[in-house]
Amino acid sequence: MRKPLQVTITVETSFSYGGKKPDLDVKPVGDRSVLCDVDGKGEGLDYMLDTFSKHNINASFFIEAGQSCYFGDEQMTKIVKKIKDAGQETQMMVQPAWFYSDEDENFPLDDKLVGRDPELNKQLITKALENYKQLAGDIPQAIRFYDSRMENSLYDIINELDIPMSSTIAIERGTSEGKELFLNAGRKKMRDVMEIPLFTYQDKDNMGGYPSKTLQIATCSWREMRRVLSKARNMDIKQIVLMTHPSDYIKCKDNRFYEMRPNRVNRDRLEKLCLYINETNEHFESSNFGSNVEVWKSTEEDNIGRFKIPTSFRNMRKVENGLNRLFWNY
Repeated sequence: MRKPLQVTITVETSFSYGGKKPDLDVKPVGDRSVLCDVDGKGEGLDYMLDTFSKHNINASFFIEAGQSCYFGDEQMTKIVKKIKDAGQETQMMVQPAWFYSDEDENFPLDDKLVGRDPELNKQLITKALENYKQLAGDIPQAIRFYDSRMENSLYDIINELDIPMSSTIAIERGTSEGKELFLNAGRKKMRDVMEIPLFTYQDKDNMGGYPSKTLQIATCSWREMRRVLSKARNMDIKQIVLMTHPSDYIKCKDNRFYEMRPNRVNRDRLEKLCLYINETNEHFESSNFGSNVEVWKSTEEDNIGRFKIPTSFRNMRKVENGLNRLFWNY
């Protein structure tokens, strides 16, 4: 009997630059951008933790470690405690531009690591690891870089720091250096580090092309996610990694996270995904990095080529996402 397909929901848990990219003229937003309190109720992180608990879902929360250079440790430490108290695990995420605020080094205000001086990258990632240990009180089994791009020198650094796994590559978000890193799924050993990419598939656009789409709750419809899971199961794919953020579950009228309301569309997607995994546990199971580290860090799984879904799913997704963006009360 085939084992269930392992579905890993990864939660990028990071503070906001106050805009889409770092800007010295814009003040960043701290825990308000993760907790997303509306009328005294946590509609971001707390909502996610409650949903996972209700459906017995194990997820991996990737904690951004560089923000300590700007905010200090207190805000994120409380968030990590909340996650662990809810029975979920944490891993480490690095968003390099936060290290611009580091008082001891001269790091650029930039989220790119690929193409930088490897020694400078090693300093930055080492500092991130020390920050993470302070925040979480443990050593991460997996790392993720914010811009989703990798190169061999980064795997060398991760290996030197004894972090056995990376889950960084997401082809829709960024192109890594080298055709061997064009990974849609599976697990691939790179310089003694196991890369476990976010799941990427293709859907035919109206021009006849097949653009890459990374599986994300904020941008993929529930019909689309269910189709991907069902097809992957039929193809005997062993693992799917997808991504979300606490702020996906609220709408806000500006980048300051003051005027917010729950995001009905994205909540419906998360609820249905968790319910589906829970109710079809003979075919799917939720899985996290920490519980599977021994197998995942040592056993490769095949990459896939073109994993396609029909154009109709793309069109319906675009309509649904467009309405959700445009209308506050949708």
